Amino acid sequence: MELKTKIDALDGRNDLTITREFELPVALLFMAYTEPEIIEQWMGTEVLHLENKKHGGFQFETTDPKGNKYRFNGAIHEFIVDEKITRTFEFENMPFDVQLEFLEFEKLTDHTSKLTIHTIYRSVEHRDQVLQMPFKQGLNMAHNRLQEIAAKLK
Repeated sequence: MELKTKIDALDGRNDLTITREFELPVALLFMAYTEPEIIEQWMGTEVLHLENKKHGGFQFETTDPKGNKYRFNGAIHEFIVDEKITRTFEFENMPFDVQLEFLEFEKLTDHTSKLTIHTIYRSVEHRDQVLQMPFKQGLNMAHNRLQEIAAKLK
């Protein structure tokens, strides 16, 4: 199965770039990242807190099949509607350092858009540790769900 979400991770660097084109208007793609009801559907997580603004923040919680709960949170540093979100991302009570994410939303046509996420990790080792998990497949599956759920909102 082709992975529509592309991840570019160059050897020896502490960052990576994620890109995905969607058959969604840019406003709808942006909503999928900012509206709690939509986030919960495509991410399969509960939104505990979400304040979409500069100096805002978020906290999400997910439960694995065994019933274990995991939380992740972050601070929002820049928020420009339909264009950009700059935020930190941190797993709570996990051995991963905080990461910095630059999400850019680009209109391609009236009905298509592109998401680019540039993520910076504290170290090359941290980034490589994330890449050893089923990160690529999981993100691709989540973006497929985002496309499917958001398309119904058109």
